Amino acid sequence: MNNLNEVEQKVAESLLQIKAIKLQPKNPFTWASGWKSPIYCDNRITLSHPSIRTYIRQKLSQLIQEEFGSVDMISGVATAGIPQGVLVAQDLGLPFTYVRSSAKGHGRQNLIEGEVVSGQRVVVIEDLVSTGKSSLQAVKALREAGCNVVGLVSIFTYGLDEATQNFTEAKCTFHSLCNYNALIKVAVEKSYVLEADVELLEQWRVNPANWGAGE
Repeated sequence: MNNLNEVEQKVAESLLQIKAIKLQPKNPFTWASGWKSPIYCDNRITLSHPSIRTYIRQKLSQLIQEEFGSVDMISGVATAGIPQGVLVAQDLGLPFTYVRSSAKGHGRQNLIEGEVVSGQRVVVIEDLVSTGKSSLQAVKALREAGCNVVGLVSIFTYGLDEATQNFTEAKCTFHSLCNYNALIKVAVEKSYVLEADVELLEQWRVNPANWGAGE
């Protein structure tokens, strides 16, 4: 339907079904950044649903193999990218590390947890990409540790222009199992939102920082 591939369709349906993604165009959420948003996403909920968790793990692993070929290590972005990354690393039989949002305040003051070998081909796992800033901080840390970060994959992306620009500037390839446009199409088809709400939802994606500011 509407040119969605099977994975986009299935992931969107699953995230909406278990309320990992909620759409409230008429009663928006407020993000930590202060942005008003018609969408809220918490993909950690997928971990509580074994069949969905398994599907996402398999499709992330498949995406990595198809897009990046041979990889030496999987690295997750703290915190929500850690369990997803562990599942994928286990699936592919690869070493795993994770990157903290800030260096640990004691001990060895690690930013990266786990064993890093210079020159390793690494794919970073993220559960959700909004602007891409926190994801790319992890990419930067791994590169500074000598890793060859070949790309980043996520379960879901809002598809914001800012994220596209940030990944382009960082010279980091990025792929996601599902995206905002696909989600809206499925949400309308499955009656999670009304057709009349689509324009409001699309306006947010174009200018998320100022959406709803006048209300």
